[in-house]
Amino acid sequence: MYPLIRNRRLRASESIRRLVRETIITPDDFLVPLFVVEGKGIKEEIPSMPNYYRLSLDNLEKETKELWKMGLCAVLLFVKVPDNLKDNKGTEALNDKGLMQRAIKTVKDACPEMLVMTDVALDPYSAYGHDGIVVEGQILNDETSEVLAEMSVSHAQAGADFVAPSDMMDGRILTIREALEDEGFQDTGIMSYSAKYASAFYGPFRDALDSAPVDIANVPKDKKTYQMDFANRFEAIRETQMDIDEGADIVMVKPGLAYLDIVREIKNEVDVPVAVYQVSGEYAMLKAAAEKGWLDHDAVMTEQLIAIKRAGANIIASYFAKDFIRVMG
Repeated sequence: MYPLIRNRRLRASESIRRLVRETIITPDDFLVPLFVVEGKGIKEEIPSMPNYYRLSLDNLEKETKELWKMGLCAVLLFVKVPDNLKDNKGTEALNDKGLMQRAIKTVKDACPEMLVMTDVALDPYSAYGHDGIVVEGQILNDETSEVLAEMSVSHAQAGADFVAPSDMMDGRILTIREALEDEGFQDTGIMSYSAKYASAFYGPFRDALDSAPVDIANVPKDKKTYQMDFANRFEAIRETQMDIDEGADIVMVKPGLAYLDIVREIKNEVDVPVAVYQVSGEYAMLKAAAEKGWLDHDAVMTEQLIAIKRAGANIIASYFAKDFIRVMG
């Protein structure tokens, strides 16, 4: 009891604070999202995501090598598909010479030890900007899952280590797992977006890939019929446990900061690694505030990332990965 116990003794200097610090982030905690486009020599800044870029394959190769030198060992690939290749069934997603398939090979050729995860959803390939097939104003669940399974096999054939279904169709993890097993890819992992909420934080990401839902008749204007209601808590646990039962190796909560209660709930319930996606809106808000001089960029970035790790994240998908490594370097 006081005065024999004085908690401030363990806060008295930076050295003692470092020595007893409970939560530490290293490069091994990060999964780095990368946006890939067709062309050559392209490194195109995303207007709503300052200092983040769409990369052509030659620059993807350079970026991969730079990330590896920084100690970052895992990437999550997304592709921006030209409009003329988009349709309602994600046909281009199954092209074995498609942009995603070539991007996977580019990363693996540049750095064979880099862990490659791939986005599995129809929205980059959809003429309607949805994660599934649209028919008469509805998103078809089972038909979409079959396409996602074919897409996952295609990614595995190209060399992906993990596929990352981000669509939130019911039962798609089992469909994907069975397809991978049937094709001999029993060692290909699945990182499921298990608790993905219908969030307003995704705007800059949709700008980056031109993948927002289109505003036309007989097409849902949002993704609320398949992504989770952000008011719900227990549903996240149910969704996550179902994905694990269906074969998910890693589960994800998305977005990050506004959902740290969900991260902790899930971490307390499951025995598989938990990933958190610190999404584009979270990145853009801090960048904008820092540009205005309203916040200390590096200090707030570090506090946010520590909060995500402290809440229970084993893996953090973050656009701040390189910034953080440079600050801590």
